[in-house]
Amino acid sequence: MDGCFLKVSSAMRDTTAFLVFRSMRPRQWTKNLILFAALIFSQNVFSPPLLFKAVAAFAIFCLLSGCVYIINDLLDLKQDKIHPIKSKRPLASGKLKPATAVMTTIALFFLSFGGAAALTNRTFITTAIIYFVLQLAYSTLLKHVVILDVFCIAAGFVLRAIGGAEAIDVPFSTWLLFCAMLLSLFLALSKRRHELMLLEDDAVHHRKILFEYSPYLLDQMISVVTASTVITYTLYTVSEDTVSKFGTDRLKYTIPFVLYGIFRYLYLIHQRNEGGSPERVLLNDLPLIICILLYGLTVGLILYL
Repeated sequence: MDGCFLKVSSAMRDTTAFLVFRSMRPRQWTKNLILFAALIFSQNVFSPPLLFKAVAAFAIFCLLSGCVYIINDLLDLKQDKIHPIKSKRPLASGKLKPATAVMTTIALFFLSFGGAAALTNRTFITTAIIYFVLQLAYSTLLKHVVILDVFCIAAGFVLRAIGGAEAIDVPFSTWLLFCAMLLSLFLALSKRRHELMLLEDDAVHHRKILFEYSPYLLDQMISVVTASTVITYTLYTVSEDTVSKFGTDRLKYTIPFVLYGIFRYLYLIHQRNEGGSPERVLLNDLPLIICILLYGLTVGLILYL
């Protein structure tokens, strides 16, 4: 029975549908969870209409980001074929035909914006369009511009956070903007450092922009962003606006979870040589998963009970 199951699973992995699904990088969809930040911090988790809109926005961004990832794989096909990890992707490995990938991106594009038009408002659609255009600009041009490349990655996170607020039509917090921007810069710089250390002397052949960076430079940038992230979140928890909005200053008790989460990620970057795929770390590192769950539980208790 086990052998039969393995054969069926292997056959399924080679189907066009599954290869397309892999090309959409479902692991990366964990990044879209930031869309729920506005729902949580506006204290609307238990509002069925707003919860439905937030889930719909999450699904739309998953489809939209999947479309962008396939386009990116099509554009980087030549470089990915010689990359030690990316060469295993469906397009780079030759298992998925480029023509099929092109047709899929067209379908995903219309499905994404069709769903956005039916389920959300114009402001959310505008945010989604800006996100899509920015990702295309990054894939074709901006990823080759030093420093701007990591800012583009960070901007993708910020636009997701804004999209989550616009989908449920609640005011977008300036604090949420700052925290999302700094945290996403931290992840983007960590990703660049991992790529540089993984590829070493071959880094420039796989991604030319890596020639502009060095481990020392990236460590300096990461240090600045790390400190800024912690300070910004700390100020947010004790600010007059936050205390007035939630009627409590107890969000300050979530600071230790934020500190541990960042320190744990730094440990994984420097001691385990991980951090190239934030979504993989978030799904596989048990201490970090527990920290995130405890943070979410604490925030829920403070804001809702």
